[in-house]
Amino acid sequence: MAPNTAAARPRAELDLADQLGHELVRLVRLINKAKSQVSKQGPDGIERAAYAILFTLIHEGPQRTSRLAESLHSEISTISRQSSSLVQHGLVERQADPEDGRACLLAPTAEGMRVFEENRKQRNQWLAEVLGDWTEGEIQTLNRLFGRLNTGIENHSPQLADAQPSASAPAKGANA
Repeated sequence: MAPNTAAARPRAELDLADQLGHELVRLVRLINKAKSQVSKQGPDGIERAAYAILFTLIHEGPQRTSRLAESLHSEISTISRQSSSLVQHGLVERQADPEDGRACLLAPTAEGMRVFEENRKQRNQWLAEVLGDWTEGEIQTLNRLFGRLNTGIENHSPQLADAQPSASAPAKGANA
């Protein structure tokens, strides 16, 4: 089996990957634009970025700060700052870690779950509007393919960190 390198990939496969890369860059830009049109803080004064912590705690259960940082691909200091804000606003609480009494776990409060649900409903309403002219089958296909893409990215992310840019790679900050 050939190594998993760009040189070993057929040109047509690389062209398709390039098209996908272009659409992903476009998607990220559009999402960032939509997010920038909304205040950086929610109506409750919480940084929007902190909602990722709340999402993770609600879906994966109580966790240590270090595990959250790993799960969210973020620095521990960032997670610590954002989680402190969530604690101050009563959306997250610190609990003793049953496996190590010296450590604490972060867990969502009832108010945190309520605020999360409110934000989720707003997001879902927006997405339903965006996908309003799509068929149910198209949306199901998109969900399945996005899940598969996310899994592939998760499974190959160490390769991204180890990859060296080629001489033909665009300069950092160049338009894609």
